[in-house]
Amino acid sequence: MTAALPTPLPTRSKSPLGAFLWALLKLGILLWCVFNVGMLLWVGLNSFRGGSRIFSQPLELPNSLDFGNYVNAWTVSNLGRGFINSILLVAVCTAITVVVAAMAAYVLARTRVPSAGPLTSFFAIGLGIPVQVVIVPLWVAMNSISSFMYDTVGWWDERLSLGLLYVATSLPFAVFLLTGFFRSLPTELEEAAALDGASAWTTFTTIMAPLARPGLVTAALLTGMGLWNETLLALVFVTDNEKYTLPQALLGLYGTMQYTSDWGGLFAGIVIVVIPTILLYAFLGRRLVEGMTLGAGK
Repeated sequence: MTAALPTPLPTRSKSPLGAFLWALLKLGILLWCVFNVGMLLWVGLNSFRGGSRIFSQPLELPNSLDFGNYVNAWTVSNLGRGFINSILLVAVCTAITVVVAAMAAYVLARTRVPSAGPLTSFFAIGLGIPVQVVIVPLWVAMNSISSFMYDTVGWWDERLSLGLLYVATSLPFAVFLLTGFFRSLPTELEEAAALDGASAWTTFTTIMAPLARPGLVTAALLTGMGLWNETLLALVFVTDNEKYTLPQALLGLYGTMQYTSDWGGLFAGIVIVVIPTILLYAFLGRRLVEGMTLGAGK
């Protein structure tokens, strides 16, 4: 006598309205992506043109791939110096943020202290505070630090103040992201390391940090891309032209091109600012998605 096969569970079919809304949402996302890619291609093509014909004949293709606009934007408008300043600031601040956030997140995720939960919530609250709200207290604090350093050491650099603010404003998101990632990792390896006599620091550096590499890469990429495009803090705290970041130099280029009508040079500057993040996401975008989904799926 054969056993009766189990009846399959009924599947819930989408209503016509739900299917229509879902198709409409996907169409909207597709159109938004096509629009952004089209605008990027338009800016890239017009970076090889010049003059007011960019707006009188916006769909005209460039006659040749002349890189003179890029040379002028890089040298005349100090985009080259701003590029170097941004590279140094973003690289150093991203590294410091990820290292500090990883240690803090590991402690918050693994400790049994009752204050761990409120501290995690404190970092989460920091995500919802706009920088514009606290810009005046930040300016007062950085002014006090710079005055103290000038009085005691006799030297201070505006980029150090900006770097401190970059780390401070990036920590809430990095700690919040990595805390959830460390919580998703198994505890058996930590228990085995503790039985072997490994300290907490050794366990973190040799076992848990390598396991959390996808999360660390995700935090580094998101932090770096956010700092690369940051403009407000740089405008407020950096006043020396030689210390401008790349977004500041691009704003200066925009002011110059308004009077010369060299819009091709402005578009070339935009491409210089945008292309590093595009290349970074093109090479490491898969790791970014894997890190986010791996941390959320466990």
